[in-house]
Amino acid sequence: MWLSRLARGVSCRAVVWGRASATAPASSLVARWLSDTAPAPITYEDGYIRRILSSCKTIAVIGASANWNRPSYFAMSYMQAKGYRMIPVNPGAAGTEILGEMTYSSLADIPSEIEIDMVDVFRAPSAAPEIARQAVERGAKVLWTQLGVVSDDAAEIAHAGGLDVVMDRCPKIEFSRLYGELGWHGFNSGVMSSKRRMPGQATSTDDTVPCADAGFETKALHAGAYPDPASGARQTPIFQTSSFVFDSADHAAGLFNLQTFGHIYGRLSNPTTSVLEERLASLEGGRGATCTSSGHAAQLLTLFPLMEPGTRVVASNKLYGGSITQFSKTISKFGWKCTFVDVDDMPAVEAAMAEPDVRLLWAESIANPAGSVCDIGALAEAAHAVDVPLVIDNTAATPYLCKPIDHGADIVVHSTTKYISGHGQAVGGCVVDSGKFDWMKRDPTGTRFPSMTAPEPAYHGLVFAEQFGDLAFTIFGHAVGLRDLGCTMAPQNAFYSLLGVETLSLRMERHCANALALAEYLETHPKVTNVTYAGLPSSAYYDRVQKTLPYGAGALYSFNVVGGYDGGKTIVESTRIFSHVANLGDTRSLILHPASTTHRQLTTEQREAAGAGDSVVRLSVGIENIKDLIADLDYALAKL
Repeated sequence: MWLSRLARGVSCRAVVWGRASATAPASSLVARWLSDTAPAPITYEDGYIRRILSSCKTIAVIGASANWNRPSYFAMSYMQAKGYRMIPVNPGAAGTEILGEMTYSSLADIPSEIEIDMVDVFRAPSAAPEIARQAVERGAKVLWTQLGVVSDDAAEIAHAGGLDVVMDRCPKIEFSRLYGELGWHGFNSGVMSSKRRMPGQATSTDDTVPCADAGFETKALHAGAYPDPASGARQTPIFQTSSFVFDSADHAAGLFNLQTFGHIYGRLSNPTTSVLEERLASLEGGRGATCTSSGHAAQLLTLFPLMEPGTRVVASNKLYGGSITQFSKTISKFGWKCTFVDVDDMPAVEAAMAEPDVRLLWAESIANPAGSVCDIGALAEAAHAVDVPLVIDNTAATPYLCKPIDHGADIVVHSTTKYISGHGQAVGGCVVDSGKFDWMKRDPTGTRFPSMTAPEPAYHGLVFAEQFGDLAFTIFGHAVGLRDLGCTMAPQNAFYSLLGVETLSLRMERHCANALALAEYLETHPKVTNVTYAGLPSSAYYDRVQKTLPYGAGALYSFNVVGGYDGGKTIVESTRIFSHVANLGDTRSLILHPASTTHRQLTTEQREAAGAGDSVVRLSVGIENIKDLIADLDYALAKL
């Protein structure tokens, strides 16, 4: 369905059409977008879109619907609330009022005293050329086509008539993105600024920088955060509140109908948390994010819209022990099933994915505790071959070391408790959606992923993927997932996590340097029988690290000691700097014996498959002086 392809407005470069550019031939650019083999979004400079939105006042909406849960009605309602006059055009509704404005059969029927600045097209691409001709005749300034509507002929006609042209975009999304409202629900606006501004007010001032042009370190400090418009505070405030004031009954209704952006209740969203959500979405290269109360909650929130009773997740057998327990036991209470498979054995993965009840593939970028590295690209191919998404838990790698979306993953999950927060002070989780999994294309019947592609009864038949396109998964996560499961991140924890993200790149560099030095020491120790660190040249995963983890193999891995189960216990009880705790990703170095703790509930076979055998000791290497860490393990190993 053509409406399901939402504008990918976060890459805001190179104007394709309009007076702002006289660049490459439009036909080649549009053809490249439509090609199945090399899809490329049409991109526009932010300044170009901002100029159009700030100069246009009256918009004729071709294909306007009186049905409140249709995309055109959502866009009209939102833009009208922002001060635009929206003139509906629909021959089937001519003579009636929509949102207080008379509906006309065509552009030509609109009274001449109404000056039309923009023509917004909610019609199939085949209808766009004729609409473009009418827009030129009417004297409009802009031809704007909605999500998925791309017409080479229409663009040429409008361009020849002196009109600016924007295609495959929603003015509602572009307005909210550029003027500070899209990020309220964790979406990646693609822009950042150090300027104080009031959200939701259109101006032509070019006061933002595209995130696409910024380095990781800059985005880790600025993405999602602006000086507080009321106080000017530069640091993101902690909004310690349960609820938010509505401007009017209509404003409240618009929020509850998902027609406009804003906060309703603390279980669904919070301004502090939304900054963290947008920042993590930006760092991962995703479309949007939903933060949760823990990493386990993030996993459940990911499964919730993908699974139905009787359906199955295929998951790596090299997972954190708590995840294996959640997938093998807890989710069965929902009627969900799980098949565990060795993700290094691609024929086994493909065989498991061939079952008709499979709805997703799940793996960890760096496995806990084994430290093994999965082939994300190969797993993405296996998942997409059967039209299901690939989910990657990126907790141990972080977006600084690995960006799974760049390698084909559709959804990325984090326990923010770990390296994201980084200081062992805040429990939380996050789900980042790439926005690249086309729900309507992969489920045209609305039966495989009904939460995305079938009418949602709680919202009067609204279809999330049709209405919200590549925002659908994240909107569902807030509007349904957090609403009904209630696994909301506390704003205080979001604030602590934001502080952690600011230094993520610096910490990960030191974590990785220490981890490699310590692994090299352990590899030569006579009482160590194996070291699993993928950053060692001797590792079977070393070549894969160079491809997917170019800045380092992380700081989570394990080693085997002589003495079996008792030997492992002796090591964790003998360290004096390494802390014996059930956590990882702290600035402090941590040590654990998985067989007696995190993987205790698993069978012997499950523990061995997960890399958590009796003699295994897990390390989370911190940022202390490396000489002190080596000395601490040397002291503990001497006890064997």
